[in-house]
Amino acid sequence: MTLAGSRRFEVDERVHLLEVVEGSDVGQRHTIGPAGAVIGRKLPADIVLPDTEVSRAHCRLDLRGEDVWVTDLGSTNGAFVDGSRVGEPVILPVGAILQVGRQSLKHDCRTRSEWLRSDELDRDLETASSYVHALLPPPVVDGPIRAEWVLKPCAKLGGDAFGYGALPDGRFAAYLMDVAGHGAGAALHSVAVMNVLRQRALPGVDMGRPDQVLAVLNDMFPMDTHAGLFFTLWYGVFDPAARTLEFASAGHHPAFLIPADRSESVPLRTPNVMIGAVPGRTYKSETVAVPPEASVYLFSDGVFEIVTREGAQWSLQDFLPLLVKAPVQGMGECARLFDEVTRAARPGDLDDDFSMVVLTFS
Repeated sequence: MTLAGSRRFEVDERVHLLEVVEGSDVGQRHTIGPAGAVIGRKLPADIVLPDTEVSRAHCRLDLRGEDVWVTDLGSTNGAFVDGSRVGEPVILPVGAILQVGRQSLKHDCRTRSEWLRSDELDRDLETASSYVHALLPPPVVDGPIRAEWVLKPCAKLGGDAFGYGALPDGRFAAYLMDVAGHGAGAALHSVAVMNVLRQRALPGVDMGRPDQVLAVLNDMFPMDTHAGLFFTLWYGVFDPAARTLEFASAGHHPAFLIPADRSESVPLRTPNVMIGAVPGRTYKSETVAVPPEASVYLFSDGVFEIVTREGAQWSLQDFLPLLVKAPVQGMGECARLFDEVTRAARPGDLDDDFSMVVLTFS
């Protein structure tokens, strides 16, 4: 945390802070005291943002009563509050985003004791997040099946999870799940399901049969006995001898098969109910041929359910054109698509977890 000024705060006094949510030093917090603060590129600014698009003295923050006011100091590129350029001095509401150059800062206000508790919780969540990531499979850069992934929770913990790997008979299984909700509860539920799938602890189930896997998971994790939690799931099994992919989805949007020439995106989805909602359901699977060097894209709905910088709500149809765009040399597909989505989305954290797996079959 960087203090704007050296004033000490009482434990129960309310403290205004700006947290960097986009740009350099994401997560850095800057305190605004009664003396206010100047944001600029270099000292003597109170809050220094080393960005060439930030002026030496860019804007000033003043604390007037319970409100923080923003005044532009004649900056070259302007200051923006929730996307609107600052002309005359304006109030920066709690929760609003202040954009300065390429930096986006979110205004928050809590008591000092609340911030201390929040920091402690953040440390605990960071530890839990590290555990979740330790369960994820490593990327595969060589071989007949290549795999890459990205997982960016919208909070410290999320309910998205995925896995992939070879089955004993030589087939290759992959899945991606999305637990309803966020935070520790959703993460714990996803870890429980991940461990069952990693250990192949489904009694009497052929892990190469997606319909069987979904049906047994549905019976093992009913929402009535799991704190009302349910999840969507896409599960697929590739047969390298036949070059076919058998797949089933449970309440999940399609995965997409993209041929090497990127001429189309083939949706892979079966109309099955989500996992945990309806006991005793039968699930159906389908099979598709996989051409050489084709890729399958699995992702959560947080990838496409965004609000753009212009305030428009995206749907899956808005995201699909990005799938067939040409790859960027030196950049993985997951990184390319994450970059495309975050550039389109409004500043700040995404509204939902961003998780994606891309499998390429030689």
